[in-house]
Amino acid sequence: MPSVVALIPARSGSKRMAGKNIKLLNGHPTLAYTIAAARRAGIFGAVVVSTDSVDYARIAEHYGAEIPFLRPAEYAGEKSPDIDWVIHALQALKDAGRRYDAFSILRPSSPFRLPETIRRAWAQFLANPAADSLRAVEKCKQHPGKMWLIRGNLMDPLLPAHRQMDILGCRQGSTPWHSSQYQALPEVYVQNASLEIAWTRVALEGGTIAGERVMPFLTEGYEGFDVNYPFDWAYAEELVRTGAARLPEIEEGA
Repeated sequence: MPSVVALIPARSGSKRMAGKNIKLLNGHPTLAYTIAAARRAGIFGAVVVSTDSVDYARIAEHYGAEIPFLRPAEYAGEKSPDIDWVIHALQALKDAGRRYDAFSILRPSSPFRLPETIRRAWAQFLANPAADSLRAVEKCKQHPGKMWLIRGNLMDPLLPAHRQMDILGCRQGSTPWHSSQYQALPEVYVQNASLEIAWTRVALEGGTIAGERVMPFLTEGYEGFDVNYPFDWAYAEELVRTGAARLPEIEEGA
């Protein structure tokens, strides 16, 4: 069985919602639920949190994660690409004699991702040896066929007629997508923050977290719900209050 490490990014400088990684949800920091899901999934050789914050590191350790290093400031900026901190984490582990065949990115902003979610994704990834990586997706609510680019005081469709024909593999119909019912449009999926899995070689040798052959992982229910804004937070609290969504069980001081 290939070895796999969980990498949980938890930088401290969130702009859209300050402190979202450690904000308390049902009595625990959001970060704790991702650590719990990863540990309970039972597939990881290690659960590692990559953070630039000593305070976040202490919280992560309290809930059972490893913090073998702090993330350098140059990899923790608002616009820092994921590949920078991923390579830093994998290389640091490798330098310490800890080599893993694959890695999974599990973001704390998805508190309703469960251990079974992770196990399901890992099984699907292993069943597709042609894939470089797996990425969580869900059916989009706002279709790109109804999106526009503003140019001065006019607009152009994001997907013009020739792109619509390319996607459908046929000639353009009489009704443009922006004037069609949602149900008449081709199904389009958008990535969410629930999880990603890739072979380590994709990052260390290819310099990317995805590679060229990316397979889909369809999240179910609230598995892919992403908390980024105060409105999302209020909704997450309501989901917990009503029991509409389930959080992973927490272990402290593990």
